[in-house]
Amino acid sequence: MDTQPTLSYLALGDSYTIGEAVEQQDSFPYQLVRLLNEEGLLFKQPEVIAQTGWTTDELRDAIEARKLSQTFDLVTLLVGVNNQYRGYSIEEYKREFAMLLTTACDFAGSNKKHVFVISIPDWGVTDFGKQSGRDVQQIADEIDAFNRIKEEVAKLNGIAYIDITPISRKALADARLTASDGLHPSAEMYAEWVKEIKPIVKANLNS
Repeated sequence: MDTQPTLSYLALGDSYTIGEAVEQQDSFPYQLVRLLNEEGLLFKQPEVIAQTGWTTDELRDAIEARKLSQTFDLVTLLVGVNNQYRGYSIEEYKREFAMLLTTACDFAGSNKKHVFVISIPDWGVTDFGKQSGRDVQQIADEIDAFNRIKEEVAKLNGIAYIDITPISRKALADARLTASDGLHPSAEMYAEWVKEIKPIVKANLNS
């Protein structure tokens, strides 16, 4: 008799979590589950609370509205690009991200080894970014600043921080890494992320 998946995964975020402009199965949470399943960590389909355009406060409101009561074996949190895009303050981001991370830990049953913070990718390297009229170096600098805050809050709370931002910048020279909308990652880009994410997740889950 086949072993049935029993492990659960909650993915919290924005367009980069739902996989805007790619098939659901090509989003990073679904690709991650497939690879973990191949290695014997049998996960059910991810539970996803994410939407294109969400900022930290909008994600928080959506989590509260969902009223989830269960805990999960794995929780990922990737949010912040829309705070940067809208010009929200870094101080506000730090406060709201810290609150979201506490919520993520609660969803993991307070097991911090099962929570993973993922860095914000750099959208400035995409065709959309280059045609946006914004200074792409300023975009990069602001993304880096938001990510420094993100990493600081994660490490302060003993949470793994996974930096996929350098991978996202490969899209500057490789068009295959951007989806057909000229902005979001392609399935190939998400696969590159998952190569970075999976070993860290697996090590923590098995520790």
